[in-house]
Amino acid sequence: MTKKLNGIIFFGLFCMQLVAQVNEHKVVDSLNLKALKIYASNTNEAMTFLTEAEKISRREKLNLSLAYTLDNMGIVTRVKGDYEKGIDFSEKALALTKNSKIVASAYNNIGSCKRNLGLYEEALKAYLKSIKIYDKNKDFLNQAIINNNLGLVYKSLGVVEKAKIYHEKAIDAYQKLYHQKGLSEAYNNLAIVYVEENNLEQALFYFKKSLDFEIQLNDKRGIAESLNNVVGVYYYLEQTDSAFIYFNKALKTEYSIQNFAGLASSYNNIGDVHLYKQDYNAAKKCFDSAFFYAKKSKSAFDIENTLNYYALLYEAKNDYKKASEFYKKKGVFHDSIQKLSNVKQLQELETKYQTAKKDTEIAKNRADLAEKELKLKKKNTIIFGSLGFAFVLGLLGYLLYNQQKIKNNQLIKEAELKEALVKIETQNKLQEHRLQISRDLHDNIGSQLTFIISSIDNLKYFDIAKEKLVSKFDNISGFTKNTITELRDTIWAMNKNAISIEDLQIRITNFIDQAKLATQGISFDFAIEKNVNASHEFSSIEGMNIYRIIQEAVNNAIKYANASQIKIQLQQESNKMIFSISDNGIGFSEGEIELGNGLNNMKKRALELKAELKIEAEKGKGTMVSISKDNV
Repeated sequence: MTKKLNGIIFFGLFCMQLVAQVNEHKVVDSLNLKALKIYASNTNEAMTFLTEAEKISRREKLNLSLAYTLDNMGIVTRVKGDYEKGIDFSEKALALTKNSKIVASAYNNIGSCKRNLGLYEEALKAYLKSIKIYDKNKDFLNQAIINNNLGLVYKSLGVVEKAKIYHEKAIDAYQKLYHQKGLSEAYNNLAIVYVEENNLEQALFYFKKSLDFEIQLNDKRGIAESLNNVVGVYYYLEQTDSAFIYFNKALKTEYSIQNFAGLASSYNNIGDVHLYKQDYNAAKKCFDSAFFYAKKSKSAFDIENTLNYYALLYEAKNDYKKASEFYKKKGVFHDSIQKLSNVKQLQELETKYQTAKKDTEIAKNRADLAEKELKLKKKNTIIFGSLGFAFVLGLLGYLLYNQQKIKNNQLIKEAELKEALVKIETQNKLQEHRLQISRDLHDNIGSQLTFIISSIDNLKYFDIAKEKLVSKFDNISGFTKNTITELRDTIWAMNKNAISIEDLQIRITNFIDQAKLATQGISFDFAIEKNVNASHEFSSIEGMNIYRIIQEAVNNAIKYANASQIKIQLQQESNKMIFSISDNGIGFSEGEIELGNGLNNMKKRALELKAELKIEAEKGKGTMVSISKDNV
């Protein structure tokens, strides 16, 4: 694809499209891979491979492989320049599969075809469908390719700022992936946007960056096109000496790969520079070479462009007779191309007309036959019996349909009623959980606040020494901090409809961090085994009770166990979630220890959870508290 600006041609680099294998049939996959390796340079051979893959897929009824092959045929057909056929292939692929990789590739190809047909809004829609899938699959390379394509669409629409944003997004992604070919394409396309804005210095900077990557990749075609782009900028900057240096490099590269169309364009560009410098002999030689290679490549665009340059050359030399001759030749050539196109259109119209005419005659004959048959049937009395039978069948069908319709409506209403009941039940459970938390807030926090107020009031009636007073205030302050922490924990639970494993992990980690600050000589360890279902959720009251039991067990270990290590672990066994809190402290014997409020509260919360609470302790061997909760 090229962009013409005041004579000089700017080349857009060929953009590769990536498609993943489907691994359904080894031979089909192999044929597709062979095609994808060569389609940029040899579309005909690529189509031969793909046609064979299509035959195998259809013969063995492999829909996934067929969809994969058809989409690749669409890509190769687009590269050949037959955009409407390319769209047709990709749409057939979409009809065969919902495989996300093939669907994304098909929309990408449709977008590129629509863009080349000038249907920019439709191209945008297709590209956006494609990039949505690549975003979901975190396919960063194909995201970059689509962003680069979106930039081309917005450039074509004249929205250059948006075009720059998308090309820069592509550059950023390609840099992270260090994808040299992608960087070359994105830099080249960004440079063309700057040419549109007439910011030639910036355009030259990005064209040269693109050229550097093409040289590293040793892509002869890319090198030649990038060299021509650099030349074009030097030409408009009126730095003709630099332009000639790069022109000669481009010509050598075009010769090495036998790109005759590229040679024609390059010679026309060099001739244009000579024409600008009024070196008419040199310009004539260039245009002669361009005309030779244009005819050899059968490039209608380059032939017409060269005839126009001849006319401009002779007009500059004041040889108006020859200039007029070449303008006429150009007009005749242009008309001949147009005429070929018109003839083709007329042939297509004629074919359609003849087909429609035959269809009309067939329809007329069928109508005549039907009329004769009807006349014969009217003479036969059997028709009345048939009509009666048909009427009875129709009536029965209507009654059955009506009955089924009533039944369907009843089923729909029953489903709606069940859905409403489920919603009401969910709301009731949520309200019940919140009431339980509110009672917990009233019982725990209310009693603690009452104790604080009572302690402060009692200080007014006693004459206490300063040291004891400070100690009293320290105790009240510590109790108040604990109350605030419990209040925050309760509010945290009330604000959630459900508490996930991740929520508990964050809350327990914060609690451990605070415990580390408040203690010395104790190491804390919190681990969640890999087999734990991270998406599992508890109700807010369940999550609150689990957290309170863990908090109480850790606090007991800090206060009474004289431990140097406390471990909290979450594991999943079959259908159970198991939380365990263990320490390496002094342990205890159950017979020697009276159950205080802390242990009683833990047992009470375990009952509310419908969970199994175990306290295992032995003197000198530490203590383990475990909670087993069914994962339902």
